[in-house]
Amino acid sequence: MADLAVLQWWLGAMVAMAAAASWSGGVLPAAEALGMNWGTQASHPLPPKIVAQLLQDNGIKKVKLFDADQDTLSALAGTGIEVMVAIPNVMLDSITDYDTAKEWVRRNVSRYNFDGGVTIKYVAVGNEPFLAAYNGTFDKVTLPALMNIQNALNDAGLGDSIKATVPLNADVYDSPQDQQVPSAGRFRADIADLMTQMVQFLANNSAPFTVNIYPFISLYLNDDFPVDFAFFDGGATPVVDNGISYTNVFDANFDTLVAALKGVGHGDMPIVVGEVGWPTDGDKHATATYAQRFYNGLLKRLAANAGTPARPGQYIEVYLFGLLDEDAKSVAPGDFERHWGILRFDGQPKYPVDLTGQGQNTMLVPAKGVTYLPRTWCVINTNAKDTSKLADNINFACTFADCTALGYGSTCAGMDANGNASYAFNAYFQVQNQKDDACDFQGLGMPTQTDPSTPACNFTIQIAATSAGHRRRAGAAVLALLALFRLFLLH
Repeated sequence: MADLAVLQWWLGAMVAMAAAASWSGGVLPAAEALGMNWGTQASHPLPPKIVAQLLQDNGIKKVKLFDADQDTLSALAGTGIEVMVAIPNVMLDSITDYDTAKEWVRRNVSRYNFDGGVTIKYVAVGNEPFLAAYNGTFDKVTLPALMNIQNALNDAGLGDSIKATVPLNADVYDSPQDQQVPSAGRFRADIADLMTQMVQFLANNSAPFTVNIYPFISLYLNDDFPVDFAFFDGGATPVVDNGISYTNVFDANFDTLVAALKGVGHGDMPIVVGEVGWPTDGDKHATATYAQRFYNGLLKRLAANAGTPARPGQYIEVYLFGLLDEDAKSVAPGDFERHWGILRFDGQPKYPVDLTGQGQNTMLVPAKGVTYLPRTWCVINTNAKDTSKLADNINFACTFADCTALGYGSTCAGMDANGNASYAFNAYFQVQNQKDDACDFQGLGMPTQTDPSTPACNFTIQIAATSAGHRRRAGAAVLALLALFRLFLLH
């Protein structure tokens, strides 16, 4: 007798295939090697079915997830989009138990493996677990988890078509201080043995090495970094390595990894670029102009299968980071973290970008069927008599909503004090679904139907709560903190 869940997925697949069959948008397919990261750390994430349609409308054939959410996978059923599902770092320890790994594969991979189901290609075991900033937290559990997942896939009869891999930050390799060239690449000394074992296991299972490369971060972390070296248009002074000229940091970084792999006997291992992109806000270098410049160069190279100097003329499988802005992401690395999307939080294009790599100055197809809250904003009440607690209320709003656009070098940085307060108040008001008491701020806020946006700074209207996909409920601890903060302000 068929499992009820399978029947439900089958019905979902039929609906998705019918929708796909009726679509005739005439959009050119994205470069064959191109995928997209779909993150959902948002206060009001778009419904998965809207995102799945958005991917199809823009010809995107590969998607990388950060979990194995049932609603997300349901929306992808029947689309033919290749999927990388993921196991979060916090689960790695449990996956070191083989029975747990087998159960995870059964629930999150095998159950979708039927005609018209989900086309799962990879399982991402963790996300940058060897990041130096983690101080070895996941060093002992990642390789056992990887081995268990791949072996569980093999035991389920899926290992030939579905590979386990570990998306790693590019900080797992480097070049010596006295030889800063790609050909001198090696794995980081503290994890060299671990990386050698992992690479050997990946090779034994014909699985790829997955790496996240961020030219933007190079620029963000070092004011002396040559700006042009972050892009692909040839304006940078080249780095010469044994007669090979490197004119951009992406190629140099990728080939440093190739050298590190060669050093452990696997210089021909397939490499997947799990994340690469450019944010549009939250830093002086995070602009739409720079993002467009970066993607135009990258996408042309991908479409041409140009490869890199160490691997010329080769197909590189690349997943752009990311599809949508996520207003609930941690800003520990920087305020730009919430602005990586090539689309806004609501699936609307930010700037022209041609995913086909043909150099056409076209906008992406926007998300369809998005419903919004009413056109009401929350702004500062300029007639308020007591403004002594204005700073406290702004801090409160920005604690529970995204104010990163107000930072130095960001799109909303040029406003006066009233503008800053209005932006903060509105951000909180929208996150709270425009509840009446969410625009009070001890008499300092007031609702308005007049859009307070400026040419540079957009005051958002959020997606309607009934439309937002599987919204995350605030935990009890967060609600308690909210209550305490309000109590503090009232005294």
